[in-house]
Amino acid sequence: MAENQDRTNTGEETNIKASAKSKAKTGFYYSFLTLVLLLCLIQIGFGAILNISKTISYRAKISTLSKIRDNAENQNLELKENIKLFSSTSSLEGIARNNLKMAGEDEVLVLINNTQSQNTNNKKKNNKKDKKK
Repeated sequence: MAENQDRTNTGEETNIKASAKSKAKTGFYYSFLTLVLLLCLIQIGFGAILNISKTISYRAKISTLSKIRDNAENQNLELKENIKLFSSTSSLEGIARNNLKMAGEDEVLVLINNTQSQNTNNKKKNNKKDKKK
């Protein structure tokens, strides 16, 4: 009977050792999988942060480019209106009369020179100052 007890004890010990080894293996696998999962989560976090920052920067670029485009479109419309104004005959006549001092066929051009009247006014002022001294 003692031999049976020794055999059962050794059988139990081998079972305990085997189960301890299998627990150690499963613990190692679990810890290894935990590390892999943590690395994957870190990678996903960095990827999400990079994507969010790129999205923000792209939206800022889009808004600045849309402002530039809107300003260019407004300037284009103003230039088109100016072209229409300057290409009409009445505006061309106005430019010719005012800037180029031209007259129409049945018109007489009279130019009044303001520089002479200004010179005489300045001389009168200077004479009055001289008299006061």
